Amino acid sequence: MRPYRFIISGGGTGGHIYPAIAIADALKARFPESDIQFVGAQDRMEMEKVPQAGYPIEGLWISGIQRKLSARNLLFPFKLIASLLKSKRILKKFKPDVAIGTGGYASAPLLKVASGNGIPSLIQEQNGYAGVTNKWLSKNVQTICVAYDGMHRFFPSEKVVLTGNPVRKDLLSVANKRTEALSFFGLDSTKKTVLVLGGSLGAKKINELIDAHLEVFKEQGLQLVWQCGKLYEETYGNKGRHGVQVHAFLNRMDLAYAAADIIISRAGALSVSELCLVGKPVIFIPSPNVAEDHQTKNAEALASKDAAIVLPEAEAHANFKHQLLELINTEGRSQALGRNIKSLAKPEATQHIVDEIVKLLPKE
Repeated sequence: MRPYRFIISGGGTGGHIYPAIAIADALKARFPESDIQFVGAQDRMEMEKVPQAGYPIEGLWISGIQRKLSARNLLFPFKLIASLLKSKRILKKFKPDVAIGTGGYASAPLLKVASGNGIPSLIQEQNGYAGVTNKWLSKNVQTICVAYDGMHRFFPSEKVVLTGNPVRKDLLSVANKRTEALSFFGLDSTKKTVLVLGGSLGAKKINELIDAHLEVFKEQGLQLVWQCGKLYEETYGNKGRHGVQVHAFLNRMDLAYAAADIIISRAGALSVSELCLVGKPVIFIPSPNVAEDHQTKNAEALASKDAAIVLPEAEAHANFKHQLLELINTEGRSQALGRNIKSLAKPEATQHIVDEIVKLLPKE
């Protein structure tokens, strides 16, 4: 039997790239002889992250349409045509058995051409509110893997499979890493630790919120592991002191999660899926500056099951201290939130997605 060939496209943000890499890793584990080719947007972070993960990648000249009036939008039709033509060349040369899209700019032209040319195709939607790209592609692909109930609102129901979101393998054993994590970060095991996450670039409003409440953390005897993001390293890097650690980026997310007692986070789809696996009490502060306000929808899906606290950005300064103190001082509340969010985890998500991909492979 010849080696299978898989082509994967997804990128623009970590929320599209890391699921794509997780799927690639799982395919490689199941089919060690397989060939895997990535396609991304030529000036986005996937062009760096995918080769770091050990896979080849081709770049397309593609970007999204700006929601504000912009001269860059005038280039969009030319970029789309160029990307469709290059996708056609890539597919003709690579001859994949299955095409897989995880969202982002580049997956639109690649999956459109693949599905239009009869290549079995699957897309994976991470959010509880479907993105424009995946809605556009849904008519032509065979399978749509989703992470939330009710996604037939956006997609043909006969194509929808509830799998959950792919997550990094090292997060599956977080519960066993607490001692290692406390040592790694140099934390005191007798004190509670709050982990603050704003994404790799950082979240301005979350950073301002944490900075304004540093005295509260000190008064409560809390330890703080604060990931401020590389855009804000100069602004907040000097805030580190006894009990407060400031990091531009956290390379060992598994240990950061393991060390935490309470987590404050944005509500991107990948973060939500990871935090379900981790099973700690979470205060979500969704970004309001994303398409269709999907972070709020992601977070509210958990809050409706008493699995997280949602704090809208506009209310954060007024209500943060109250919510934090309630979690610190009400052990039962913290335990219930951790237990409930853990019950929503889908640790086998990546394997389920691979199972769906296998169904699309040609019958030998």
